[in-house]
Amino acid sequence: MKNTALSHIHEQLGAKMVPFAGYNMPVSYEGVNAEHETVRKGVGVFDVSHMGEFLITGPKALDLIQKVSSNDASKLVDGQAQYSCLPNEIGGIVDDLIVYKLKDEEYLLVVNASNIDKDWAWIEKHNSMGATMRNLSEGYSLLAIQGPKALEAMQSLTSEDLSAIKFYNFKVADFAGIEHVIISATGYSGSGGFEIYCKNNEVEQVWNKVMEAGKNYGIKPIGLAARDTLRLEMGFCLYGNDITDTTSPLEAGLGWITKFTKDFVNSENLKKQKEEGIKRKLIGFELNERGIPRHDYEIVDKDGKNIGIVTSGTMAPSLNKGIGMGYVTIGNSAPGTEIFIQIRNKPVGATIVKTPFYKG
Repeated sequence: MKNTALSHIHEQLGAKMVPFAGYNMPVSYEGVNAEHETVRKGVGVFDVSHMGEFLITGPKALDLIQKVSSNDASKLVDGQAQYSCLPNEIGGIVDDLIVYKLKDEEYLLVVNASNIDKDWAWIEKHNSMGATMRNLSEGYSLLAIQGPKALEAMQSLTSEDLSAIKFYNFKVADFAGIEHVIISATGYSGSGGFEIYCKNNEVEQVWNKVMEAGKNYGIKPIGLAARDTLRLEMGFCLYGNDITDTTSPLEAGLGWITKFTKDFVNSENLKKQKEEGIKRKLIGFELNERGIPRHDYEIVDKDGKNIGIVTSGTMAPSLNKGIGMGYVTIGNSAPGTEIFIQIRNKPVGATIVKTPFYKG
């Protein structure tokens, strides 16, 4: 089991630690609902240093990224980030990721912790053009400082004007007494904030200064459990649940990051799928009565006929109701459609709704 550079701090803070993607990670500190509310209303900090970082450089860097990713990275300007995915050859997804353009011929790919080895092998396999690849995952840490008070709370730590960093843009600047960290206006919570990339030997200083700067704003450490409820309230996909090796980006509602203006792995087949129409679709739903939907619960229609499966579900702390996402047949996917979730073999009524569930 690997530790992040901050695992000892989480243990000192009394975090409940769990194994996640091969790392010893904090799942919660004071409880998921309290931590969730801290991020929705104030500011919280997550240690997500288990995420993977690949540096792709050289004259062929963009060519490689264009080949393996579904979005059009040629549109990126320096200091801009882009959500994308790595399609596989059978119509599914290897992983979803964020592509950062540092400068011409220099890109940072940030991938999911559980997929680091798989993604590296996949990208390397398609690197016939000879781009330079470096796996930085073991040497870098990542903090997500999230919530509506994040900007105000963190401004004292940098000479950069944080309010000038637009959503999905970033700056390489000084932060918490460290030169050259990436300050990125990205995150997985839907409540605004920044993600800070720095080296492992710098992150403890950054963490301490972040906690100090945020003290007057009620900053708290937040675990992975609240990260999951926050992302689900926004309808954000989680790899391994809502998107997998067998779900197509079009079925998952990721057509907006699937650009057929270029050729990429399996683009011909995905284009064909778009033209012919998808057979199932990822939807969001809210329960009409008490209950908690869970991953792999069956979805049925009013006659009890199976029409799909739940991929993510929870009791949403901000909404105080059961919400979830799942794949259903296309004929049963329209917002407003009544469906039923089989919770302990009892059909519980739910309604398909447009995401995000949480409107802020």
